[in-house]
Amino acid sequence: MQAKIARILTVGVFAGVAGGIAEVAWISLYAAATGSDAAFVARGVTETLRIDASAPVMAGIAVHMGIAAVLGMALAAAFAPLRLEGARLYAVLAGALACVWAVNFMIVLPLTNPAFVAIVPLAISFVSKLSFGLAAAACLQFSARLEHAAVAVPNR
Repeated sequence: MQAKIARILTVGVFAGVAGGIAEVAWISLYAAATGSDAAFVARGVTETLRIDASAPVMAGIAVHMGIAAVLGMALAAAFAPLRLEGARLYAVLAGALACVWAVNFMIVLPLTNPAFVAIVPLAISFVSKLSFGLAAAACLQFSARLEHAAVAVPNR
């Protein structure tokens, strides 16, 4: 049982990191296309959490990736019992991340750091969160396929 929980949480870390990287990539693409500075988002993370860092951009990215890993573990643990695959997995994770976005951008951030909400348009931040869900779903799907393949091929 502990091995199964450890596997789910490990896969969750990878799913979260994949999602976090997808968000950074999307925001970077948006910044490049609009001539804005993606570093404002990373600095906004440190400002929201009131972290005083000598390198606020690097600290913001590190905190973002840590939160992403924890979110990935939570998603993997929450949805593992459902054994979702394919389109259902992608839809459920996209829906879950849409809920995370709504809570974050409609409740938490307006209370803790209203300026963060305005760094990028809401639609861009929403697509960022959806990209997290899709990347995490791809990671979970790939992990499930590897596990099924390992079960199908007995050890010699």
